[in-house]
Amino acid sequence: MNKNKNSIKKPKFNTYWIYSMIVLFFVSTYFIGGSETANTSKNINISSFERFLNKGEIKDVTVINKNLAQVTLQRDALNSPDHKSANSTNFLGQKNINGPHYVFEIGNLELFQNKLEEAEKKGIQFNYDFKTVENKLLDYILGFLPLIILVGLWFFFMRRMSGGGGGGSQIFSIGKSKAKLFDEKADVKTTFKDVAGLEGAKEEVQEIVDFLKNPTKYTKLGGKIPKGALLVGLPGTGKTLLAKAVAGEAKVPFFSLSGSDFVEMFVGVGASRVRDLFKQAKDKAPAIIFIDEIDAIGRARGKSNMTGGNDERENTLNQLLTEMDGFGTNTNVIVIAATNRADVLDKALMRAGRFDRQIYVDLPDVRERKEIFQVHLKPIKISKGLDTDFLAKQTPGFSGADIANVCNEAALIAARKLKKSVNKQDFLDAVDRIVGGLEKKNKIITESEKKTIAFHEAGHATVSWMLEHAAPLVKVTIVPRGQSLGAAWYLPEERQIVKPEQILDEMCAALGGRAAEKVMFNNISTGALSDLEKVTKQARSMVTVYGLNDKIGNLTYYDSSGQNDYGFTKPYSDVTAQVIDKEISNIIETQYQRAIKLLKKNKSKLIELADFLLDKEVIFKEDLVRIYGERPFDIKTVIKESKSKK
Repeated sequence: MNKNKNSIKKPKFNTYWIYSMIVLFFVSTYFIGGSETANTSKNINISSFERFLNKGEIKDVTVINKNLAQVTLQRDALNSPDHKSANSTNFLGQKNINGPHYVFEIGNLELFQNKLEEAEKKGIQFNYDFKTVENKLLDYILGFLPLIILVGLWFFFMRRMSGGGGGGSQIFSIGKSKAKLFDEKADVKTTFKDVAGLEGAKEEVQEIVDFLKNPTKYTKLGGKIPKGALLVGLPGTGKTLLAKAVAGEAKVPFFSLSGSDFVEMFVGVGASRVRDLFKQAKDKAPAIIFIDEIDAIGRARGKSNMTGGNDERENTLNQLLTEMDGFGTNTNVIVIAATNRADVLDKALMRAGRFDRQIYVDLPDVRERKEIFQVHLKPIKISKGLDTDFLAKQTPGFSGADIANVCNEAALIAARKLKKSVNKQDFLDAVDRIVGGLEKKNKIITESEKKTIAFHEAGHATVSWMLEHAAPLVKVTIVPRGQSLGAAWYLPEERQIVKPEQILDEMCAALGGRAAEKVMFNNISTGALSDLEKVTKQARSMVTVYGLNDKIGNLTYYDSSGQNDYGFTKPYSDVTAQVIDKEISNIIETQYQRAIKLLKKNKSKLIELADFLLDKEVIFKEDLVRIYGERPFDIKTVIKESKSKK
């Protein structure tokens, strides 16, 4: 019985009912109110009128507005067969006894009046009159027109304010949450099968989904379901993708919005939207709330408020803190947030009880990159024998988004070349395009500039080939790409920790281009800007961050919390600042002289490599092996590997 009662839907109120009632009022007023044109008057011609008049069957003749005549018959004449049509009923079932029974246009008023006077002279008894009648319906409408306009405007604005209009006009809904509620049946198709790599992060997120599906499994042992999880990682690593997978797997209401959706120009709107969001989630509990880019509202309080006034963002954050862990909170709502700026978030937001878990989404390693390539290669028509291991090794430091871009770019390159499938070379070209930019073969470069670029790139290749810890060379080109006039590609070793000698070798290889210009031309150019920027950052990190300098010692001025931005004061004295600047300069200059020494020792081979580069414009690892021989460090590695296999 209760189910049947609940299933009976009550009719919803519709504003169109009011409009219908207003129209019905005017129509009924028009017809029932005795309008002159509301009766069932029949049209006749003037000759029929003269015949009826001569028979003495007409009682009254009324001329309306000097052009229309209304005729009323005698009571006795109504029973005549000639007037059967005039004795009919109207739409309400009323007989037209009192008239008028007929209506016709008189034509010339003066002639019609003469006919009436002649009939009177003949002794025919009837009455006639002249009237001026206004349009009553029009009068009613004009009388009520201001009221109609006001009522119409009121309904119009009420509908728009309550959400019936466009986005910017929803005044009454401005404090409502902008969260999108995803339906697992229609909206979300992403599952954990679509998420390649990220094994650790995926495992933790899967556990959150299990919390919601089987809460008793954990609560029966006295455990509590986590309040929230924070996804932290670099851009493009797959944080939002993980959230989409949660939405597809959880089978519970999933509210998704961005941190900037809380921010509005009106005071108090952000806090109101937070309250409304959690109210909706609690009503549909168990549920998941996903807030992307939470750093938009979750920044540390009190830092940016220079004037001491009230900050709308802080009010929004305070409300979020209260909703996540305060009085009256509900354990059936889990909050998942994503950010790449975890260092700027407020400490109160990061504590246990709000975000119980911080899930770090790192850049994929070579094995995970292979899995990501396999996912993104499914819709692409690739050539047979394409080695995904090779692609994974060629993309160190690439995020999941970067790999997706590589696959798409390779498909576009293959289509541009009218190929039927995407092969290995297309993927290499795609990597080059993403890393270095588009080739600009038509760029005008003088011969002297081209020679300088060739020796610059040959210097990079030579020094990196001679140093043990420098990244091995893959490809060198003097064809302009993007903003650079030349480029070199290396295959860096993926390290978890870095030693001082490894950093110094990389710095020396980066300075090899300028050193080659100095050795060959006894002059330098502005072409080493990016190299200088790189080595300066590396040297500064060695001295001020990692404590790898003897003069400064085992000290670091790095603040992982992000609370110290060196606003007005530095964490070291002016004397220490001078020492830091001197040590940075010494490190860079030492590696520069080291590169010069290496290039002077191998000057003849440097010239040979530069000439070959000028001729071919592109050289590969095989060309360096032909000129310099195998790297001694690579030979040692191969020997060690072969011994271990035995």
